[in-house]
Amino acid sequence: MAEQDSDTPEADAVDQDARAAEWAAAAGGEEAAADAADAKGGESGGDAKGGESGGDAGGEDQDAMAAEWATMAGGDDGLPEEDVGGGGGGAPTRVLNQDEIDSLLGFDDQAGDGGARSGISALFNNTTVSYERLPMLEVVFDRVVRLMSTSLRNFTSDNVEVSIDGMVSVRFGDYLNSIPLPAMLAVFKAEEWDDYGLITVDSALIYSIVDVLLGGGRLAAPIRIEGRPYTTIERNLVERLIHVVLADLDAAFEPLTPISFKFDRLETNPRFATIARPANAAVKIRLRVDMDERGGNLEIIYPYATLEPIRELLLQMFLGEKFGRDSIWETHLATELWHTKMQIDAVLDEQVLSLRQIAGLRIGDTLMLNARPDSRIVMRCGGVAMMYGRMGRSGDTVAICIESNAKKRGA
Repeated sequence: MAEQDSDTPEADAVDQDARAAEWAAAAGGEEAAADAADAKGGESGGDAKGGESGGDAGGEDQDAMAAEWATMAGGDDGLPEEDVGGGGGGAPTRVLNQDEIDSLLGFDDQAGDGGARSGISALFNNTTVSYERLPMLEVVFDRVVRLMSTSLRNFTSDNVEVSIDGMVSVRFGDYLNSIPLPAMLAVFKAEEWDDYGLITVDSALIYSIVDVLLGGGRLAAPIRIEGRPYTTIERNLVERLIHVVLADLDAAFEPLTPISFKFDRLETNPRFATIARPANAAVKIRLRVDMDERGGNLEIIYPYATLEPIRELLLQMFLGEKFGRDSIWETHLATELWHTKMQIDAVLDEQVLSLRQIAGLRIGDTLMLNARPDSRIVMRCGGVAMMYGRMGRSGDTVAICIESNAKKRGA
């Protein structure tokens, strides 16, 4: 019995040490585990070994718990949950990485300079305009392409192919800043619309036209674009090209509306070719001119203010569209209206009475009319005077002989 009593306190001490180490590990405190082990450190060597093993287990559990907290917080910087999430007891908040932040702000480098912007940057740097499409304008420039292909073949005596490279809406100021120099800008005026347009001829097309018109050979090597000022001969040849293009524009718009585009001036500096405010919207039509191995681009700019007089015509889906009008239904409705029966009132006389006189009328009272058998009377439809005539008799029926129209008499 004595041995059992002596073994029981030692077993209880070992169990208490193990339990204290387990509590310290669960609470994540190494000092608490050490204090619990020191408090019971007077026992046997076996008890001390049990305390060391419990402390090691507590340290491993603490490291695992810290790693789990870092994973839940969305980062590996070891910040507490309240610092990462922004709240003490709230759910942990996910932290954005740098790529996601750049994409949100619109600073994504993968799109490049020519790519479309996105994110917040697209809201502040949006320089394009979203205007309604002009379907008939596309039809007009399809006709321009066919006309220019024939005209430029006759002008250059060479095989010329013209195609539309794009039709977009731009800000006029942004377009002037994007023109690759050197280039020639021709300002023309629409006489009937009393406004201006712009034609831009790039250097590649200028040198190709000069080379073709002056008898240059067909070289496989690309034409070298120089930064020197254009000579008088080059300006004169480009001016002749502009006159050909304007004549084709006149012919292309002719089925839609009569218009004449007149050449105004030729500029090489975009600042001197300003025909609208920088913030005004304009439509840009880019044409590609190919002459075998040579060629270039020609751009036509119409500010929307220039096209405003024919806006309704350009909104048509096809030539002659009536915007919802149905001629068959209009004809049927007009035919039926002519057969509609209307009630017409013949007014013999009108008198103005006060409210006291009207309230004083009794049964049997007589109202004297200021009308004789030959007096002129008015015929009204819905309260509107239509005709004037005189009362008479036709057989046993009282009739009215119409003498004049109410509008003619009023005039």
